[in-house]
Amino acid sequence: MAEHRNSTVKAATAKPSGTANPYAINLENFTKRLKTLYSHWNEHNSDIWGNSSALAIATPPVSEDLRYLKSSALNIWLVGYEFPETIMVFLKNQIHFLCSQKKASLLEVVKKSAKEAVGVEVLIHVKAKNDDGTGLMDKIFGAVNDQSKSGDHGAPVVGHISREVPEGKLLETWDKKLKSANFELSDVSNGFSDLFAVKDDTEITNIKKAAFLSSSVMKQFVVPKLEKVIDEEKKVSHSSLVDETEKVILEPAKIKVKLKAENVDICYPPIFQSGGVFDLKPSASSNDENLYYDSTSVIICAIGSRYNSYCSNVARTFLIDANAMQSKAYEVLLKAHEAAIGALKSGNKVSAVYLAAVSVVEKDIPELASKLTRTAGTGIGLEFRESGLNLNAKNDRILKSGMVFNVSLGFQNLQTDTKNPKTEKFSVLLADTVIVGEKVPDVVTAKSSKAVKDVAYSFNEDDEEEERPKIKSEDKGGESTLSKATLRSGNHEMSKEELRRQHQAELARQKNEETARRLAGGGSGAADNRGQAKTIGDLVAYKNVNDLPPPRDLMIQVDQRNEAILLPIYGTMVPFHVATVKSVSSQQDGNRSCYIRIIFNVPGTPFSPHDSNTLKFQGSIYLKEVSFRSKDSRHISEVVQQIKTLRRQVTSRESERAERATLVTQEKLQLASAKFKPIKLFDLWIRPPFGGRGRKLTGSLEAHTNGFRYSTSRPDERVDVMFGNIKHAFFQPAEREMITLLHFHLHNHIMVGNKKTKDVQFYIEVMDVVQTLGGGKRSAYDPDEIEEEQRERDRKNKINMDFQNFVNRVNDMWGQPQFKAFDLEFDQPLRELGFHGVPHKASAFIVPTSTCLVELIETPFVVITLCEIEIVNLERVGLGQKNFDMTIVFKDFKRDVLRIDSIPSTSLDGIKEWLDTTDLKYYESRLNLNWRPILKTITDDPEKFIEDGGWEFLNMEASDSESDHSLDSDQGYEPSDVQSESVSDDEDDDSESLVESEDDEEEVSEEDSEEDEGKTWEELEREAVYADREKGNESDSEEERQRRKIKALGKARAPEKRNPGGSLPKKAKIRR
Repeated sequence: MAEHRNSTVKAATAKPSGTANPYAINLENFTKRLKTLYSHWNEHNSDIWGNSSALAIATPPVSEDLRYLKSSALNIWLVGYEFPETIMVFLKNQIHFLCSQKKASLLEVVKKSAKEAVGVEVLIHVKAKNDDGTGLMDKIFGAVNDQSKSGDHGAPVVGHISREVPEGKLLETWDKKLKSANFELSDVSNGFSDLFAVKDDTEITNIKKAAFLSSSVMKQFVVPKLEKVIDEEKKVSHSSLVDETEKVILEPAKIKVKLKAENVDICYPPIFQSGGVFDLKPSASSNDENLYYDSTSVIICAIGSRYNSYCSNVARTFLIDANAMQSKAYEVLLKAHEAAIGALKSGNKVSAVYLAAVSVVEKDIPELASKLTRTAGTGIGLEFRESGLNLNAKNDRILKSGMVFNVSLGFQNLQTDTKNPKTEKFSVLLADTVIVGEKVPDVVTAKSSKAVKDVAYSFNEDDEEEERPKIKSEDKGGESTLSKATLRSGNHEMSKEELRRQHQAELARQKNEETARRLAGGGSGAADNRGQAKTIGDLVAYKNVNDLPPPRDLMIQVDQRNEAILLPIYGTMVPFHVATVKSVSSQQDGNRSCYIRIIFNVPGTPFSPHDSNTLKFQGSIYLKEVSFRSKDSRHISEVVQQIKTLRRQVTSRESERAERATLVTQEKLQLASAKFKPIKLFDLWIRPPFGGRGRKLTGSLEAHTNGFRYSTSRPDERVDVMFGNIKHAFFQPAEREMITLLHFHLHNHIMVGNKKTKDVQFYIEVMDVVQTLGGGKRSAYDPDEIEEEQRERDRKNKINMDFQNFVNRVNDMWGQPQFKAFDLEFDQPLRELGFHGVPHKASAFIVPTSTCLVELIETPFVVITLCEIEIVNLERVGLGQKNFDMTIVFKDFKRDVLRIDSIPSTSLDGIKEWLDTTDLKYYESRLNLNWRPILKTITDDPEKFIEDGGWEFLNMEASDSESDHSLDSDQGYEPSDVQSESVSDDEDDDSESLVESEDDEEEVSEEDSEEDEGKTWEELEREAVYADREKGNESDSEEERQRRKIKALGKARAPEKRNPGGSLPKKAKIRR
């Protein structure tokens, strides 16, 4: 991390090439920062600017050394580029530039901005090629003296950067004349350090991009590289690792990081250290020794990258089969590092950061306090080490929001008892780039994990051949590669469950802090949107009386054209819009008389829709129901059928209209030109399918300029899926399934036919889903159908290959610059991590991907984005249970939880391991929880929730002896043997058809549900039966009746709200 190192670097110079000038000064940034410079200079002149009346900054020529100079930093900060061999002199009313002609032409544009911003005049002195510049320097000195005389002061005080040695003829001449002039010189390095300390939004963005690159290189290149070297037992030198890592930094596309290579550079050559030779100083470098990775060895790696000249840094320590001493040292260092980061809060003293780390070390392992590094890092930005911002115990400067630090902490030269001289002495180091926030610091290199489980390797010494270490995934919610290795510390082995518990405890702390920040910012949402009714437009059957059809006797009539029913009331035909009808039914008595009963929607009754019409006529008197008697049963049946059919059509039309009104307008598909043929995939089926009664047809999927188009031979069957609307894309080849599919989960709903959906799937059946047994004769040449099976395998492989080729070509297209903002790539389910469960009504095989948890075979589909998950609660977990349930709580507390029921207990350990490696916090409970009142309690009083420990109220387990009393004591949960209210019943299925099926069975079920809402004759009869049962059946024992009452009470009991003390619902008695 040296300040001077030989390296091939791209200097950010302002030298234009050729006739065209590739550089342009950002005048908005120049104006803003020039104001900041002058205001800071005027405000703190006596404190840190040395009472200077002029600032003279000279930038040296370009060097092949990688170095950090305040003069170069000022150039980049102010005008965006480094101007070598340029002298800048800032006066109270003038700015002087002494430079070459090419630089002068670039600086011309700042004259007007400087005048408008701070009222200063910009004077540019152009130095000829063979001129030494002394005459121009005299003019600048004259301007300095004139300013001093006008102010009636003594000798002018000129601020300069004394630590920078002049280089080149021009700067040497300037330095000699400056020191010989009648000026009082003052070092203003501290002034510039304080000026650069707090970064603006543009600088923060550059640092975040640099940090993303550093952490990505560590995670996506260094860790896999180390894994491969150790796994294959290769001999690789530190210097070769340095060269390979540096190339990856300078070419981010190699690890699929979407940053322009011309804006990227290294902060220092990457550092790899192992084999007992360690140096934790910022000036450290790598040697030419081979990487050493035998048992109890330690590997330190540090990476620093720059984006637009702004620096970032990350360092990690990797432990190989660590012993107790090494494990303890790393765990304490990790805890101290987190404490130091936690102290980076606005308003704290800088010294508080280092003291927080020291206090952890002195408390947990005091004998190593003397081995701790003397600082916890430095400020970082345009300079890798910003002077004046050292994180040591003596710095009393105040932290401000927007400051950025390289928090670097380590133990140097520790001793451990091993038989190997290369592992007796070791060091551990951790470094992260951290931005100081108002309340919580932002660790921008957190993508590279430093958790014990992610940096510790282990060998299985019991086998004849050593098991190669496996590095676990570091990406939060990203690639979840499981490792079955365990940490070994001397003779003590730490089980996977203990490692999980440690990591889960850390996740619990992080999750509670994150939830607290989100709730404090109002991020959980306010009102509950569940069960919002769909409104219907103004109900107008006839605009005036003359539009009514002529009466035909006094009989019930159905006017299909005007969507109305006409009822004879007191000798007059009275019209009612069919949308006002709630249900209609008919009944026949013993006297051959038929009755028709029509129930209307009335405001204030249960399940009645709340639309604009009920609000418009609040003072009106409503007709609740009417009944008619007739001896013409045929006519009654026809009327009932006509009313139901008309009502279903109107409801369907209004629902579809309301759904379409909520759709987000999509961009128009740009078809690929004839020159570039679209990428195609043929003979695909689509889900959800198009409506209509005709025979279903296959179609083709085409990838065009900005989206996909699926179409069949019918002109009205066409779906466009825009790239910008795709949230997740999945490719699932057929292995144990009957279909190969492409699935798109969208940001916003689209219409497929008359269905509103967020999930669109295109698939091919690799073999017949339905086969007729014994329906066909077997071939005499293939009696065992071996050839038939082979043909089916070949067909499946061909289909999978066609889909794979399509996916590869689309991925290549998505890699183009215009699509990088969408961050799209086809994801493939990790089948080995899958498990069986019931997310809706049928059992399905649920599979994780790198970013989601999906089930793409059975409908409705399940697509859960991992980064949207708050916590996961595993319910009904206990001895003797064959199944358990998984409840997923989302960060959006307005969203209902998702339950996956009946997961086999054999999958429990694998699910825990997957959740842990993807950094998802999970809890376990013996009972099912009723989550709606719990989430409502949290959103109603988030402060109390945070005060009570956040999600840690779930970190409990009901004892076996007390679980029988949970009905009486548990107000927030439901017993596992009581059927909990299904979440999916209240959710609107995104892929559900807006037009109800015309299947007879579905019609009957719909009619029954409609009649249940009103009191029909059957319902009245059932109520009488229930009343008789309540009085008690003589055949039932007292115990049986008591059990039935308790069960009914358990189903009907609503969870109690917060008690007057404000705490969450309590369990009976819980043991940890």
